[in-house]
Amino acid sequence: MSTYVYGITASSHPALPKDFGGVGEPPRPVRVLKEGSLAALVSEAPEDLRPKRRELLAHSNVLAEAGATGCVLPMRFGSVAPDDDTVTGVLAERTEHYRERLSALDGKVEYNVKATHVEEAVLHRVLSGNPEIRAMTEANRQAGGGSYDERLRLGEMVVAAVKAQEVEDATDVQHTLEPAADAVSVGPESTGWLANVSFLVGRDEVETFLTAVEQLRNGHPHLDLRVNGPLPPYSFVEPGPAEPADSMSGGETAKE
Repeated sequence: MSTYVYGITASSHPALPKDFGGVGEPPRPVRVLKEGSLAALVSEAPEDLRPKRRELLAHSNVLAEAGATGCVLPMRFGSVAPDDDTVTGVLAERTEHYRERLSALDGKVEYNVKATHVEEAVLHRVLSGNPEIRAMTEANRQAGGGSYDERLRLGEMVVAAVKAQEVEDATDVQHTLEPAADAVSVGPESTGWLANVSFLVGRDEVETFLTAVEQLRNGHPHLDLRVNGPLPPYSFVEPGPAEPADSMSGGETAKE
């Protein structure tokens, strides 16, 4: 049967509680595969595994339980290897990489920050900051709404101004919070967010980081900021050139 992989840690990492359950229905018991100085948290992989809420939570719960007593490199939800030997083989091949990452991420957590515009607030900001748009808006108002071409031109100007504001705000989000973090990972672009950034934060610096988030929120009332964390450092496991994507195929990130 295939082997489901939750994360990688040091072989000296404290054991999970006996019969701790992971993914699957019923939950598959989580066990430890050791290879030299490293270990992998694994279980049997269900044949019909799907990214349902219960399964995502089960994956996250294993990482949270293990992460409470030491550093764990989290694998993405759905990471499956053909068998146990494949997993230990990967640990042997990538020992230096994983040991370096465990050392670098020890005592750190991830916070993911997503930002969107509050529509009315950003339109007010764009209008108040652009004399040309204000003038055209007023001219159209006095003309009873303006011609079709005039309305079209005004709409194009507003859209362009909002897009420029998105770029400016995305930069502000990253640059404002970056000093309070040890590392930054920019997520993939999406039409749903103007910014999607993950920050690596020391556990003893969490309060400082969250204070910076509040300052950003207060200084940018036209932004809707959504903060998710603390999380295992999914975005900072930095795959090396021989990352075992073929032998431990990964799915989506449990933080999502």
